[in-house]
Amino acid sequence: MNNNEIFKYVDHTRLAATATAEEIRTLCNEAVKYGTASVCIPPCYIETVKKEFPDLNICTVIGFPLGYCTTETKIFETKDAVEKGADEIDMVINVCHVKNGDFTAVLEEIKAVKAACGGKLLKVIIEACYLTDEEKIKLCKIVTEAGAEYIKTSTGFGSGGATTEDIVLFRENIGPDVKMKAAGGIRTKEDMEKFIALGCSRIGTSGAVKALKE
Repeated sequence: MNNNEIFKYVDHTRLAATATAEEIRTLCNEAVKYGTASVCIPPCYIETVKKEFPDLNICTVIGFPLGYCTTETKIFETKDAVEKGADEIDMVINVCHVKNGDFTAVLEEIKAVKAACGGKLLKVIIEACYLTDEEKIKLCKIVTEAGAEYIKTSTGFGSGGATTEDIVLFRENIGPDVKMKAAGGIRTKEDMEKFIALGCSRIGTSGAVKALKE
């Protein structure tokens, strides 16, 4: 694939706790220049970016990065983000519920956040590094049933990131209307091409510009 094609898959990301306004502005300028799918930014920058880059596709994160805040908190975060200008929502599931075997709670929470999106696109981060294959398969079914548009591997803040094994497992167990996003530890052009070839529609990475320019 050529670089321009790859950029169309990239959620150009800056989610560090220390992310400055200038770094976010640079991220957005790069997204415009290279034609990335979106910028993925902290919620506190949504309004500023929307005003300065009104045509940019803005993705933000909810319940990030640990996911164990209450459903009510995630609903508020989501509505607030959409109101401020977010076009896409990447939410983290409550892994505590998974480990307790309470998959009904996981399903209901995703449904509630999806409703709060008001028609905006929802990606569900399952943080696969903490899960068994059985749990991952169950979550593929839940994400499908909940009506989310995407299942996403990782926050990039956990103990591991995207793997080819997880993407293959997702592909075999999600519904036909659910897409896949690989994120976490994706740093080279070869990594991006690999996950795209496996069927990912989005790649979450902070390193796309550096990797593809090199």
